[in-house]
Amino acid sequence: MLAYPQIDPVALAIGPLKIHWYGLMYLIGIGSAWLLASRRLNDFDPTWTKEKLSDLVFWTAMGVIVGGRLGYVLFYDLEAYIANPLLIFEVWKGGMAFHGGLLGVMLATWWFGRRNGKSFFELMDFIAPLVPIGLGAGRIGNFINAELWGKPTDVPWAMVFPPYSDPAQLARHPSQLYQFALEGVALFIILWAFSRKPRPTMAVSGMFALFYGIFRFIVEFVRVPDAQLGYLAWGWLTMGQVLCLPMILGGLALIWWAYNRGPSVTRTTP
Repeated sequence: MLAYPQIDPVALAIGPLKIHWYGLMYLIGIGSAWLLASRRLNDFDPTWTKEKLSDLVFWTAMGVIVGGRLGYVLFYDLEAYIANPLLIFEVWKGGMAFHGGLLGVMLATWWFGRRNGKSFFELMDFIAPLVPIGLGAGRIGNFINAELWGKPTDVPWAMVFPPYSDPAQLARHPSQLYQFALEGVALFIILWAFSRKPRPTMAVSGMFALFYGIFRFIVEFVRVPDAQLGYLAWGWLTMGQVLCLPMILGGLALIWWAYNRGPSVTRTTP
């Protein structure tokens, strides 16, 4: 069994101001994505300026934050937030839903594309390989917060999380680290390698949806579901898995359509 590293969720405290690692992970993810997008910008569109890229990053970041929070409220704990709406603003305590964040990014991308002469999937193909950086950073934030841990296990790398997080003090799967490895590292490698060659429009987006859905669906088998929801069916199906099924099917459909709809615009990458 491995020792859980006791990391203070507060990275820096200046008087009443507290900067949480969870929030810093979002900044790291967004900043890293912006740097990598800058590297790809000339291949994506030589006419685009760094200022236009900054605008895209800003609006998609707003989509992540607003969509992620509202997604958690709607998909995972609506009754609690109706009872106390002010909880919606306490984002430093966690409570962000990837699928809500994805919908937020899609909406922001559609709106930004309409204003800048780009199709929805042109922009989504450009953005998709950058997303795993933020996903990986977010899972590290979950790990530092000692939240979203896994089921009890006797594997050698099991961890006992702090009593304030897990009063039962059981050795558990560090499922946050599994998600970091799959949704962050593995997904980044797959998408970055795949998108280095010209691909039909929608193919990169399809690969993202397919592999994120598969990775998340798998990890949900060893991750404890949200207490307020539990299992939705058959004693094992979680909300995360329910939300991933459309992603897997949609990803397969996008890849098939990208390669079978005839001549299409392709994108070039570094």
